[in-house]
Amino acid sequence: MGFITFGELMLRISPQEQSTKLADTDRFLAGFAGSESNVASSLALLGNKVDFITKLPKNQLGDAAIRSLRQYGINTEYILRGGARIGTYFIELGYSIRPSSVLYDRSHSAISQIKKGEFDWEMLLRDKSWVFVSGITPALSFSCAEETIRLVNMAKQMGVQVSFDFNYRRSLWKSNMVARKIFDQILASTDLLFANTGSLIDVYGMKFKGDNNTEQTYEAADKVQREYGIKRLAFTIRDHTSATNNVISALFQTENEKEVGCTYTVNILDRFGTGDAFAAACLHALEKGWTNKKIIDFATAAFALKHTVKGDQHSSSETEIESIMEGNTSGHVIR
Repeated sequence: MGFITFGELMLRISPQEQSTKLADTDRFLAGFAGSESNVASSLALLGNKVDFITKLPKNQLGDAAIRSLRQYGINTEYILRGGARIGTYFIELGYSIRPSSVLYDRSHSAISQIKKGEFDWEMLLRDKSWVFVSGITPALSFSCAEETIRLVNMAKQMGVQVSFDFNYRRSLWKSNMVARKIFDQILASTDLLFANTGSLIDVYGMKFKGDNNTEQTYEAADKVQREYGIKRLAFTIRDHTSATNNVISALFQTENEKEVGCTYTVNILDRFGTGDAFAAACLHALEKGWTNKKIIDFATAAFALKHTVKGDQHSSSETEIESIMEGNTSGHVIR
């Protein structure tokens, strides 16, 4: 048994010097990342079998992108080759009161041009226990939305559990109403939903009572569970102090139980990919058959730890995550 994730792998470009603005540098770092591939790399590094499904151009950049996946132990044999270009995004990491920002350049990327029938989902889902999709890929094109829906529907028919991360990206959608129509269809097949109150407000215009973000997250989880009948939900909780300091936690809820992870105050080196690290850790813990309390404690620790790792990928091991989970957050040198 194993995992399958489906989405776009992009070229990530950021200033070489930490927290420098894009307009103020002529030196850049380049790598490859994307929500679904970030989840795949974390799962693979935690010892799981993972297939990443995408389409990449048949050129040197496509070759390099595939090599970047293989270094984590991800199976890439089912990646399609073709199309004109790889999607690119430029990251400007914030500092203090200046927020981080993302500039996308992904129109007409290889995956956005996929056609019906290019992926044999029935074959790809055999012997898989989980599939992971996000709300980003359906925003890329009509065909990407169709294939995402086709994938989760096939997974449901085959008894493969579906995990869906809202990951609403406002700049990629024509409107939240368009996103809502697509998300509704994915939610109908979802067994585990990753989200936060902000994404639910953006897409569905939901309003939540509560004196703080934690109380509002409790109500959000209850409301989503009632309205959509999703059995398991994993919501991140984030209070912003600044671009470089956040207070974070998370919630894991089933039909009969609600568990909350530890609260961490994190000084942020790179917050990109933190939600993906959370999702991967949660899926890993579920596959291990851990208790709900251990699932959310492990996932929250991974969520916190990723803020201290540069780049989109979370390279921490199970042992390193468990150490944070056990309260070893002083930063003392390990000798």
